[in-house]
Amino acid sequence: MKNSFRIVIATLLALASAAGVQAAEARSQSPSRAEPPSPEQLIQRLKRDHPRLLIDRAGFEELRNRVKSDATLRQWEQQLRREAESILRAPLPRHELPDGLRLLGTSRLVLTRAYTLAMVYRLHGERRYLDRLWKEMDTVAGFPDFNPRHFLDTAEMTHALAIAYDWLFDAWSAEQRERIRGVIVGHGLKPGLSNYRSGGWWPRSIHNWNQVCNGGMTAGALAIADEEPQLAGEILHAALASLPLAMASYAPDGAWGEGPGYWNYATTYNVVMLAMLESALGTDFGLSQMEGFSQTGLFPIYMTGPTDLAFNFADSGERFGRPDILLWLGQRFNLPACTWFAATGTRHSARALLWYREPGRDPQAAALPLDKYWRNVEVVTMRSQWNDPQALFVGIQAGSNRVNHNHLDLGSFVLDALGHRWAVDLGPDNYNLPGFFGRQRYTYYRLRAEGHNTLVLNPGQGPDQDPAATARILRFESTPKRAFALAELTPAYAKHAQSVRRGVAMLERRAVLVQDEVSAKEPVEVWWFMHTPADVSLSADGRTATLKQGKASLAAQLLEPAGAHFEVRPASPLPCSPDPKAQARNERFRKLALHLPEVRQLRLAVLFVPQGADPHPAPSPIKPLAEW
Repeated sequence: MKNSFRIVIATLLALASAAGVQAAEARSQSPSRAEPPSPEQLIQRLKRDHPRLLIDRAGFEELRNRVKSDATLRQWEQQLRREAESILRAPLPRHELPDGLRLLGTSRLVLTRAYTLAMVYRLHGERRYLDRLWKEMDTVAGFPDFNPRHFLDTAEMTHALAIAYDWLFDAWSAEQRERIRGVIVGHGLKPGLSNYRSGGWWPRSIHNWNQVCNGGMTAGALAIADEEPQLAGEILHAALASLPLAMASYAPDGAWGEGPGYWNYATTYNVVMLAMLESALGTDFGLSQMEGFSQTGLFPIYMTGPTDLAFNFADSGERFGRPDILLWLGQRFNLPACTWFAATGTRHSARALLWYREPGRDPQAAALPLDKYWRNVEVVTMRSQWNDPQALFVGIQAGSNRVNHNHLDLGSFVLDALGHRWAVDLGPDNYNLPGFFGRQRYTYYRLRAEGHNTLVLNPGQGPDQDPAATARILRFESTPKRAFALAELTPAYAKHAQSVRRGVAMLERRAVLVQDEVSAKEPVEVWWFMHTPADVSLSADGRTATLKQGKASLAAQLLEPAGAHFEVRPASPLPCSPDPKAQARNERFRKLALHLPEVRQLRLAVLFVPQGADPHPAPSPIKPLAEW
């Protein structure tokens, strides 16, 4: 197990180092930041009364009154109370590492319970919620540790204890406070301080580990800062020095290279840390003004299709909810669409009660453009309408294969229409697969180019895109009738071709054209793939594929090249590709494919037309990408 752990940590360090170029580029666009105040100066700013994390005593009194008068808040509070009731009957947490590495599931469970029980107790004052939360705290205080080798676990558990300690400070006995405070210090802050002092890897990282670990440490330090000023001051100083490294990755426009799922994780802790700094110290020290952060709340809105599924590139799942931090971001940066997006979700946390003020405005009412190009991350999404669940939606990714949690998915696209997702990203595989974050990463189908909706050239010759490649959007245009993005993918395939480009266009807001051009000195074998959950039938000549889901259908028409034809294949590796036994088998999906065994010059164009749309919106003849 020790060797396995060393490999994981070494791999994570390598991933962080590999992403350094992108971080440097992002930081170069952000203003230089001054050294944070000294530990002593930070402690001098501390508000001495509890609660002071996210809310104070007067804030809870105001919230009780708002819950009585606001129907939305009352509905959310009733939902939260039902969840609190279920916690009363649930088993207590256990120190279990089901995968041999992570306590993270337990830490997140305790964190949710701490927020829920503490909030319901503050609103209603019923002893049973307090007593149950004490059992949670007393149980985890008896854990041998919070698994600091996988420090996310420690950070999230420390966050849980901090909320319980601070929000219910006056409800605990002196002995209870001492026990909770002791474990915050011993299991949380001291291991964190060791990382800061030794130059550990996560304080130097530029991705979600930075925000989560710094956020958890900040919560713990602020909760007990008056009792442990020296320790808390040093933690806060180190966290404030570290966080800008990751926040620079929001530049220039708020996108997040790890994908929408890890945007949620990273930005949740980023927002919570800033909000706690403000509530406890009176300022976030200008961190919220870093380049791009004011716009980051729009990222999940644009990454969500009309099916309510995410454009889930990298290690992201299709569903990531409508996080409560959008309420905070919407208020702070006057983004009413963020408020609306969060408020229209189906589940709302304790923090949502703190941050909700108004319903906001939907993206159409907020006059958000239909299309968006996110620079540096190099992602484009386009749609036909905002408020129609049947709308047409397409997203394409370029960006960097070096980003943390990356897949070899440059050029991949997703497609929604008629209330269904037709072109899907399969998402991540099991993180506990051998070498998943190491040398075997690109042996797994879901992480390879052939497991995405992109091109594969000369398969079977190692990774099917260059793992160090960075691609970019050459051109992006958005007009009422036509929108398109043109991606320069040559760096991903430079081993095989002189030029590889992909254009994705939304034509008259009724159809989507995906057009590829490949130029090579020597003949190359080309595969074109699109993964789908739909049933697929082919025309007699194989040049039209009809995809069906329920009563909806989508036509895929092969416009060029002449002589080529579609085939339908399982969502599994080609015979020449690796096929580890333990990886996901993807039986629910199939892939529409095109195979061209030997080409030097190729233009490949596929038109997607939803049922009922004009079947001939494509230009004829097809224009070269250079003329788009």
